[in-house]
Amino acid sequence: MKTIEIRRHSIRSYSGQNLSQAGVQLARQLGKDMTGFERVVTSPLPRAIQTAVAMGFAVNETADLLARFEQGLAIDGSAGGGFQDYSYAVRNNPATAQFAQELADFYQKLAQDLPEDGSALVINHSGIVELSAVACLPNENLDHLGGSIHYCEGVRLKWNNGAFTSAEILRV
Repeated sequence: MKTIEIRRHSIRSYSGQNLSQAGVQLARQLGKDMTGFERVVTSPLPRAIQTAVAMGFAVNETADLLARFEQGLAIDGSAGGGFQDYSYAVRNNPATAQFAQELADFYQKLAQDLPEDGSALVINHSGIVELSAVACLPNENLDHLGGSIHYCEGVRLKWNNGAFTSAEILRV
């Protein structure tokens, strides 16, 4: 079984693109308990790259898709920006559904390229983490995963026999 761990970047400085000292410390602390990954992919934004490095992992590649969150994505926020909101938006907004499909295609290719029993770490941004899980498991009810993802939190997706099979929430 293959695993993709998708996490939001750590705490950034108030007005900048870089991690704050607290963000570096949070990422380092989390990284101590994480195992190695065959692939590490991040958004090209500095805070995502810096999060992976602070966790102790070299970045293999960046992907612009992981930093793209467009104005036309309709998230109503009634459940705090959680997985339920993103599921609703995918079902009811064509722009959100299109972006979700692009994310699903990206993660499917990543999973297919991993060795058997391999794993990847992906660092991106709030909203994209939730939408990624919804996109990869479109027929699953992910409401149990709860509200929005906070700094360094994420989901762990399992891939088996050519498909994503489950999502586990990763809270800090």
